[in-house]
Amino acid sequence: MTFDKTDQLAINTIRTLSIDAIEKANSGHPGLPMGAAPMAYTLWTRHLNFNPNSMAWFDRDRFVLSAGHGSMLIYSLLHLSGALEMEEIKNFRQYESKTPGHPEFKHTEGVEITTGPLGQGFAMSVGMAMAEKHLAARFNRDNYDVVDHYTYVVTSDGDLMEGVSHEAASLAGHLNLDKLIVLYDSNDISLDGDLDKSFSEDIRKRFEGYNWHYIRVEDGNDTDEIDKAITEAKSSDKPTMIEVKTIIGYGAPNKQGKSASHGAPLGADERKAAFEYYGFDPEETFQVDASVYDRFSETMKQRSNEKEEAWNKMMEAYKEEHSDLYKALDDAINQRLADDYDKDMPFYEAGDSKATRATSSEMIQALSNSVPTLFGGAADLASSNKTNVKDEEDFDRSNYGGRNVWFGVREFGMAAALNGMSAHGGIYPYGGTFFVFSDYMKPAIRLSALMKLPVTYVLTHDSIAVGEDGPTHEPVEQLAGLRAIPNLNTIRPADGNETRAAWKVAMEAVDAPTALVLTRQNVEALDVPYETVEDGVRKGGYLAFDKGDDAILFASGSEVPLAVKAAEQLEAQNVNVKVASIPNMQQFLRQDAAYIESVLNTHIENRTAIEMAASFGWHRFVGMNGKIHAIDTYGASAPGDVVIEKYGFTVERVLGTVLDK
Repeated sequence: MTFDKTDQLAINTIRTLSIDAIEKANSGHPGLPMGAAPMAYTLWTRHLNFNPNSMAWFDRDRFVLSAGHGSMLIYSLLHLSGALEMEEIKNFRQYESKTPGHPEFKHTEGVEITTGPLGQGFAMSVGMAMAEKHLAARFNRDNYDVVDHYTYVVTSDGDLMEGVSHEAASLAGHLNLDKLIVLYDSNDISLDGDLDKSFSEDIRKRFEGYNWHYIRVEDGNDTDEIDKAITEAKSSDKPTMIEVKTIIGYGAPNKQGKSASHGAPLGADERKAAFEYYGFDPEETFQVDASVYDRFSETMKQRSNEKEEAWNKMMEAYKEEHSDLYKALDDAINQRLADDYDKDMPFYEAGDSKATRATSSEMIQALSNSVPTLFGGAADLASSNKTNVKDEEDFDRSNYGGRNVWFGVREFGMAAALNGMSAHGGIYPYGGTFFVFSDYMKPAIRLSALMKLPVTYVLTHDSIAVGEDGPTHEPVEQLAGLRAIPNLNTIRPADGNETRAAWKVAMEAVDAPTALVLTRQNVEALDVPYETVEDGVRKGGYLAFDKGDDAILFASGSEVPLAVKAAEQLEAQNVNVKVASIPNMQQFLRQDAAYIESVLNTHIENRTAIEMAASFGWHRFVGMNGKIHAIDTYGASAPGDVVIEKYGFTVERVLGTVLDK
């Protein structure tokens, strides 16, 4: 099919819809949709398998607008393809509309991922492509390519300047993710002005150095060349970067090619001039000719309908011939765990001494048997985080069926990829690193929580007990930072049984990520019935020791056994106390008032919080007059037990704090 006048009308309609929505809102970024409309239109009508009538079809192609500031591009495409009402286009950037300022996952159907923080859409697309590769290797059989789709990305210079794009592109090239195709809107303009003020690298050399295939399209309005480039990319055995030279704000005579069209409405006069250039009546707004709707129907919608119908028929036959595989895939797609998925997860007897990173590893080994699509690894720290599955192979370009992922020293890229895997679906993703390096991951963790993605972060070496590596590796403020992120389950388990319960929270989550904050050093299992532990971890806090009302101690993680030992000695001195384990502050504070009070016991005046981290947050538990035994400074380099002692996390010092000695 050759491109014709209706194609050009449709491309210009994408531009004019974008302009009008932004003008009406008096806010937005018109330049990108105006310049990138031809490449996006070509992709959607000639290549993308996406069915607006069935947007959850699992084997659809994924489209990621990494340059999320140009959100009206995807909203215009969704409208013209029948997935978004015109009323929503007119309500761009308004309260509770389906067209927010940047695309938001689970808010607008057809938006595959939340983008806007630059670089992350690009990086999450790598995770999507990894998920596609892994699921295809696990579930495809002869004559049954039940997982077989592309991940397409529209990216910008801002995305490619952000450091996470380097991490993600390096990983994608290393893994030969050949079904990842990126179209780069290369317009030589950034928000502040000409791009050469800050960016002059050779994109071809950069991406070929990453082991990508590179294609350049000299004219961003040449739809035939764009079509050829995408077709060529689909035949490559590597991920592909298509650099498309475009003109930002194309069609606006006084603002095209300038930063003035990047992040602000064109204004009435420039809108009028642009509409006249496109051949549109400037007196009319939100114009769409019926032939444009028809063109989307006769291309993308017809093709995608046929593809989905064929896929559904194939799945019926697959179900008959490979019933076990069908069930496993269907369960994974729908996030269904077996009723007894936890049957091999071990319990621990009181006094058993193990690091929670070690008990976490035992949970991963057990879960790998009952959850076929548990999939993850670490940022070059698997031996320390203990995240590898011992009986599984590595995921690499020679074996996409492996389940142990070597993310390399790419913490931000790893976290973003995990988000992409989760949003893609069919995967239970997890990734590990040292807790202190969660700072490198924070923007992606925030997006996990914002998108309500059930990603699991395994964060080990959780305190000054790291020891010899010193202050650079000893987290202090990280707990408070993660606890401040809405909708993130930050769980710091006290022992092996709390770790078991925490992993169950993570696995059963459907709309929240989980950060498991784990020890390097051994901790003794508490003498608490497991039913009490699991209920308490699910609620975020519970009483782990209860002998009276003379005082109450609050703690998390390894400091809970310390608090219990101190409580036992206090009991010997006729001071009867309670110890509350608070593994998940945020979840605990969501409970009803009666339960919170049953743990807080606000009638008790002698109140102490104990944690080898910053004191921030504990005043909600002990009150302004309570005592907090914490660390509001940095750690030190020495053997872990020495650092712990020097910073006063001993039974003797806890006793002194409680007794005011």
